[in-house]
Amino acid sequence: MNVVLLRGALSSDPRLQELPSGSVLMRWEITTTSGGEKLTVPVTWFDPPTSLRELVAHTEVVVLGVVRRRFFRMGAHVQSETEVVASAAATARQAKTARRIIERAARQVVDAASSPS
Repeated sequence: MNVVLLRGALSSDPRLQELPSGSVLMRWEITTTSGGEKLTVPVTWFDPPTSLRELVAHTEVVVLGVVRRRFFRMGAHVQSETEVVASAAATARQAKTARRIIERAARQVVDAASSPS
């Protein structure tokens, strides 16, 4: 099972990149707190909704996605990055939407736990 649910604040403004295919890639970092420790998590989203492309640093968000490790070549070396690929997100102020995202994550966990391996 690969389900990630994050709640935290954007560490900086999202970075948008238009891909040769015409798709838009949005990258952002979310700072969360777990057990008193602050953690920064890189998040990527392919073709995010236009409303979320306008977010700014320090906005509280809820994000649903999956963990992905991506490999790429930098000169003669192969490097990797682990990131969350978002499938849904909302600002924490959008309480109804944020609640639906959390419920969707819970359903995914329950469905995965109840289906045979």
